[in-house]
Amino acid sequence: MKKKFRRKILPYDPWLKEYARKLRNNATKSEVRLWKRLKGKQMLGYDFHRQKPLLNFIADFYCYELKLVIELDGYYHKRGEVKIKDESKQQSLEKLGLTVLRFENDEVFDDLGAVLDRIERYILDFEGHTHE
Repeated sequence: MKKKFRRKILPYDPWLKEYARKLRNNATKSEVRLWKRLKGKQMLGYDFHRQKPLLNFIADFYCYELKLVIELDGYYHKRGEVKIKDESKQQSLEKLGLTVLRFENDEVFDDLGAVLDRIERYILDFEGHTHE
């Protein structure tokens, strides 16, 4: 059962808001595929947002209630500079108390069920810890 949280606004750079809108309008195929399964509270009743500005970053998917960020990584995320930026982004988000789940784009296409199962396991674990 979901625990109600008082919504705390997480800081972000205002200029990212317009950029996030552009990213939503030009989503990758893997983002579209996963979004079809997260939107409209389809994932155990939780409200996910896509391309959500947080700090100086934009999270691919974000659920406030779960303190969860989901990132999808394409082949370019394996390159040195991008990989370093991803690690810095993850560390900064984790300092806010958020959990970051990362998936490869190929995982979303090749085994969406496993991706959804991992997200669901996170949710069930999160719910179990918030009711202790």
